[in-house]
Amino acid sequence: MLSRLLHFHLPNPRLYRSPRFSRTATMSTVAPSLSEITSKPGDRSNLIPFSKRLREGRALAQDVWSIFNAANLPPTCINLGQGYMNFAPPDWVKEAATEALGSVAANHYSHPKGRIRLRNAIKQFYGPKFDRDLDVESEILVTSGANEGQYAVFTAFLEEGDEVIMFEPYFDQYLPSVTFNGGRPVFVPLHPAQNTAGKASSNDWSIDFEQLRRAITPKTKMIMVNTPHNPVGKVFTRQELEGIAALAEEFNLLVMADEVYDCLVFDDKEHIRIATLPGMWDRTVTVMSAGKAFACTGWRVGYLIGPPSIIFPTLAATTRIVFCSNSPLQEAAAAGLEQAVERKFFETQTAEYAERREILCEAFDALGLTYYVPDGTYFVLLDISGVQWPEDYQFPSSLDGRGRDFRAAWFIAETVGVSTIPVSEFYSAEHAVIGERFIRFAFCKDADTLRTAAERIKDLKKYLKL
Repeated sequence: MLSRLLHFHLPNPRLYRSPRFSRTATMSTVAPSLSEITSKPGDRSNLIPFSKRLREGRALAQDVWSIFNAANLPPTCINLGQGYMNFAPPDWVKEAATEALGSVAANHYSHPKGRIRLRNAIKQFYGPKFDRDLDVESEILVTSGANEGQYAVFTAFLEEGDEVIMFEPYFDQYLPSVTFNGGRPVFVPLHPAQNTAGKASSNDWSIDFEQLRRAITPKTKMIMVNTPHNPVGKVFTRQELEGIAALAEEFNLLVMADEVYDCLVFDDKEHIRIATLPGMWDRTVTVMSAGKAFACTGWRVGYLIGPPSIIFPTLAATTRIVFCSNSPLQEAAAAGLEQAVERKFFETQTAEYAERREILCEAFDALGLTYYVPDGTYFVLLDISGVQWPEDYQFPSSLDGRGRDFRAAWFIAETVGVSTIPVSEFYSAEHAVIGERFIRFAFCKDADTLRTAAERIKDLKKYLKL
């Protein structure tokens, strides 16, 4: 009901989203004020003004996920846009979930810190990776998915007006999570290599450290480091992380390390945890996800690892947000971590994902377009600058004011039958032009689906500029 009312009273959702159509415009010039959205005399459809945080966090705008929803696309379209798997978790993890559902204790409240079995499993599995004897009572916190864990950290640490630095492109949930908690996002873009052609590396996206330093002000409270990175697929190098760490130490910043794809790193690349660098444990909270690890994103089980000075305040926040997380599926996630080493699960899974990645990359090679081979995650970025559609092609009004990448993604979905995600959605208005060159493909699908998609993608050849 609320979405219908807002759709009726608000201007074009794109204009409400950001002032991208006018580089000099401010949000106040393109989005209605709260008073303007309240009811007119006799109109009872919007009696109570909603919080301005929803506008600043773009939470009410028509986002990319709703535009490229299955309901809006051909029924035969293959969805390589959204990052969810089309296959089930491993049988032995599902069996652990069934066993937990058949017990008594696992069907009731867990401790807000998380079930002790899962915390012990995290300690055993991740302790060596952090080179620490993790304390299950004070250095590990189970959350309702990685997203809720991040949100709880923002709730625990942000004061009104505190600034949070995000590398662009950024996972879109970051923005509303920061603004809902009174924070102010500050965007620092990763820069793709110039003049690349054909196959390129995700590591060709680099940090301008002078630009990063200039972004830090007396109000800066936190910096977010997502490695392996969604959507670029970049695995940050030791040198890059040491540069970030040095600035965090110099300016006393809290570091949120989003490492939900830590189990998906390819080609013998090294995933370095910034919390393990000298001096960084005391100022870093690391976010991880059982959903990404075991192909069970709907289970909503995540976990945080960090020092007591960060975990305790975050525990206080998450206790008030959700109180506790899903109990039986925590038991199943624990079984996953307990058995992963013996079963060589992550080594096998990574090899399977590498095969899936190759299926897509071969299709892009056939097109001759520039794309970035990811060192981690399950996403590939394709440069669609060379894709050309007929001048009279009719796009839906939902794309009005959007970047060229939105049109390319829509055209590809309608014409070729493969749905993707335009990358400018993951940028601020200031830097959106960088993202408008790219669309994101997710290869967290079974190999047969990807082969079918790859054959369709090759059909783009007829729509490329000569």
